[in-house]
Amino acid sequence: MAILPSLSTKLPALFLAISLFHGVVRPAATATNSTKGFVAVPLKKSNFEIQRPYDLALAKRYSFKDGVHKLWVYSNDLPHSLDSHTRPRTEIRIRGYDYSSGVWQFEGHGYVPKGTTGVAVMQVFGAAGHATTAMIRVYNGSLYYYRHNLLSPDIYDRWFKLNVIHDVEVSRVEIYVDNELKLTTRGQSGKNHFFKCGVYTQDDASRYLESRWKEIRILRREA
Repeated sequence: MAILPSLSTKLPALFLAISLFHGVVRPAATATNSTKGFVAVPLKKSNFEIQRPYDLALAKRYSFKDGVHKLWVYSNDLPHSLDSHTRPRTEIRIRGYDYSSGVWQFEGHGYVPKGTTGVAVMQVFGAAGHATTAMIRVYNGSLYYYRHNLLSPDIYDRWFKLNVIHDVEVSRVEIYVDNELKLTTRGQSGKNHFFKCGVYTQDDASRYLESRWKEIRILRREA
């Protein structure tokens, strides 16, 4: 299996361990600036679409105070639209920056309270054959890429910084937690992509699910 290089730095092969799941490369923890060479796009209120159970008022599942988006849902809530068959969610869907080419990056500071488990807290939406190119989940206090690749343990009740880079042309995703590159993996193809964060019920979910987000940025690599 070929080792995938980082988008921002090449790590010596000695420090790489390769997982068989999704062709993932696990680099040694190295602090780095993932946003070098990227430019942030302007974001305003209209770029933040809140998806929530369709039968509930926004304030029942979302709040924004002092720069913090708080999103929560119960595992027995209804889906976000009448014709949807997906599980309950309250998510920020970034509007206005759907993309099908280039190199794009999500940056945000997340917080998950103790007890929330079995939930996706961030997604790169769009893929060939299924819904997502990347999904960041929480199980029992740890942060995972989907379910099988540990990104960071002990994330309950603290702010963590998450950066996710998607290079469409080479079909590659990089995931950084607290400025450390945790995973490099193949993308999932697809023709249209966008970013989401919040709470989206997964398997083995707790009854109550919550995440908080602040300082959200969307960036793209400069030409």
